[in-house]
Amino acid sequence: MAETGAASDLSPAGEAGLTAWQRLKNILGGSAGNFVEWFDWFAYVSFAIYFSSSIFPGGDQTTQLLKAYLPFALGFVARPFGAYIMGLYADLAGRKAALTLSISLMCAGSLVIALIPTHAQAGILAPILLTAARIAQGLSVGGEYGASATYVSEMSVRRRRGFWSGFLYVTVIGGQLAALLLLVLLQNVLSDAQLHDWGWRVPFFIGALLAVVVFWIRLRLHETPSFVAAKGEETRGRTLLLFTRHWRETAVIVILTAGGGSAFYFYTSYLKDFLTNSAAGPAGNGFSRDAAALISTALLTCFMFFQPLVGALSDWVGRRAVMLVGFGVGALIAYPVSTAIMAATSPAQVFYLALLPLLALSGYTSISAIFKAELFPAQVRALGVALPYAAAQAVFGGNVGTVALSLKKAGHEQAVFVIIAVLLAISFVTVLCMRDPRKHSLILED
Repeated sequence: MAETGAASDLSPAGEAGLTAWQRLKNILGGSAGNFVEWFDWFAYVSFAIYFSSSIFPGGDQTTQLLKAYLPFALGFVARPFGAYIMGLYADLAGRKAALTLSISLMCAGSLVIALIPTHAQAGILAPILLTAARIAQGLSVGGEYGASATYVSEMSVRRRRGFWSGFLYVTVIGGQLAALLLLVLLQNVLSDAQLHDWGWRVPFFIGALLAVVVFWIRLRLHETPSFVAAKGEETRGRTLLLFTRHWRETAVIVILTAGGGSAFYFYTSYLKDFLTNSAAGPAGNGFSRDAAALISTALLTCFMFFQPLVGALSDWVGRRAVMLVGFGVGALIAYPVSTAIMAATSPAQVFYLALLPLLALSGYTSISAIFKAELFPAQVRALGVALPYAAAQAVFGGNVGTVALSLKKAGHEQAVFVIIAVLLAISFVTVLCMRDPRKHSLILED
């Protein structure tokens, strides 16, 4: 048996004989789409502070950002529908087919945002088009996670699945990091007026072009042995199985995603706006946009490197142990660290403070994909991973920015820190009551 593969390997046409190098390329190709998907997804958050006034004029900066976050939240609402459609499609037509479809939807959504008219040019049509594009991207991202997590998990050898699972979030964070680096670059080569006028469109054009490249790569991926082995199963792709035979696993994914997802979106996507809009900063009125972007970039770079290292640790000590530490520490430090970040006056303070919850969060993000995939049999695996994950993200992760801004306007901003801590604590208790998926994996083809 090849070191990076299963005993029975398959070419794009379904023939046997995949080499270790081909399997490695498949794993990287299956993960690469996440980079583009999340580059486009987080480009919206990274540049919202610039396009919000063009699409949603009127009111102060907090009001404009709040309006811009509403389509972002609606994109999350669309994710469960995308997860259902793509997950079902992946279990019926193949992981490769679902991965190709998801990247096509993301390309279309990015192109629409890149070309969208402003409110001054098209009136109410501008926010309508923006919302429609975000919904399309929500459908795409909702399907991408389940398909890619399943694909990488099934392509990886058992004793290295945690390590390769970490690379899924490397590409997720890498996409977000690329969006932030582009933001920093454009902030240095364009004026503030140019960024508000047309510069915010640049990342969406780039995202659409990158999606075309990944589409071409995914056309050449091999199908996984697990999917082909399950082709003859009559129960393949049946939604009802999630709520009859696998309701416990489905509930577990919802709970873990609620805790991990809310913390992830607060400390990554929302942190930049939090630093400019809520933190004390050097003069007591927040950090500059440039400083916030640089701080977030440095944090995400460290966070990205944590993923394969912590994932590899789970191959050694077990998934359950790693998640328990991640959720437990994360719950304990969420409120004090977030409160300290709010009072921080220097970039160095923010960096070292925020690095702590991100390191703890790596106990979830690095093995999130494999932890969930190992809970389900092949015939419903993609749907089982995607649907409860996307549903929980729609309710919790996607609303972190909206809830935080709403609580700020109501004068109770610190309540969001308590919410995140409670969700992480509930996730900790859930994992504590589980068996270790590494020892009881339902991925059998290796």
